[in-house]
Amino acid sequence: MIKIRRLTCFDHPKLKKLISYLCTDDNDKLAKSLAEEPIGFLNAMLPLKLKFKSESFILIDKHEILGLITTVRTPGNPYKINITRLIFKDNMYEIGKGLVKYIMEKFGEKGATSFTVTIDECHDELFNLFINGCGFRQCASETLWKIEKPTPQKPHLHWRYAQNSDSKDIAQMYNDEVLNIYKPSLIRQPQEFQAPIFGGFCDYYKTRYLIEECEKILGYFSITTSDNLNYILDITTNSGYDFEYSEIINVMLCEIARKKRAFYPLVKQKKYIKNADKLGEYLKSQNYNPIQTQQILVKDYYKPVKEEASDWKVFILGENQITTN
Repeated sequence: MIKIRRLTCFDHPKLKKLISYLCTDDNDKLAKSLAEEPIGFLNAMLPLKLKFKSESFILIDKHEILGLITTVRTPGNPYKINITRLIFKDNMYEIGKGLVKYIMEKFGEKGATSFTVTIDECHDELFNLFINGCGFRQCASETLWKIEKPTPQKPHLHWRYAQNSDSKDIAQMYNDEVLNIYKPSLIRQPQEFQAPIFGGFCDYYKTRYLIEECEKILGYFSITTSDNLNYILDITTNSGYDFEYSEIINVMLCEIARKKRAFYPLVKQKKYIKNADKLGEYLKSQNYNPIQTQQILVKDYYKPVKEEASDWKVFILGENQITTN
């Protein structure tokens, strides 16, 4: 009998067989989430707007785990759900589709209005699963550029740490910089630029910074890491002003270098921002390496999903995974 339920610590022995092909880092992340079962149980009991950790669900048939899906709500916008991991076994394409539809039904009933997933542009099977199988649409893309040999210098740029009280002004500046065609799906609420209340339990750590002039925010940038090794550098600036990207990136490199001697910085180029091409030209001129382009797929509204039949077809194994080393 096929059923889907939340992942628990008692599933670890069976789960090891399913994820044995994953890289060590992903195995460690899943093991950590299982070790935090008491916190995960509390998180599962909370309403959508109060959840503070990712959640994983498994599909089981005759005591065997055939698939796993992990989701996390967007900090500051609990009704925007992100799918961060999808694993299914031995070419079972329909297993993956069943897990995605289960998530949309489960969280849709709780009020979720948007579901998002980012997929490497090379994963044709996952594109087909989400777009043709689950009704997602291709929205925009992001490219990660790796800085091979970071050399932070003494910074000269004037900046400060962002505060929660800045969130309204940051959101206004950010949303103004989103290209009009992408605004319906990609604009952000002010709360999404605030530090989460239960930040210590999040699966990542983010530091936020501002560039301002005469109390007007002209730039916003952030550093995000989930493993204290790979760091995502995200930059959004007012397109009406000229900025030296080298100075902004240098500030972030200095901030990381204060805490870590060895690290891998990755600059995110958001193709849906007005200055995207300008940033891309700068990164290319510095001989940074574009290591991955991810497509953002979105389902902006919830529709009730009919119950899936229990006969599962066999296709190909897939997972949404970022490898930066």
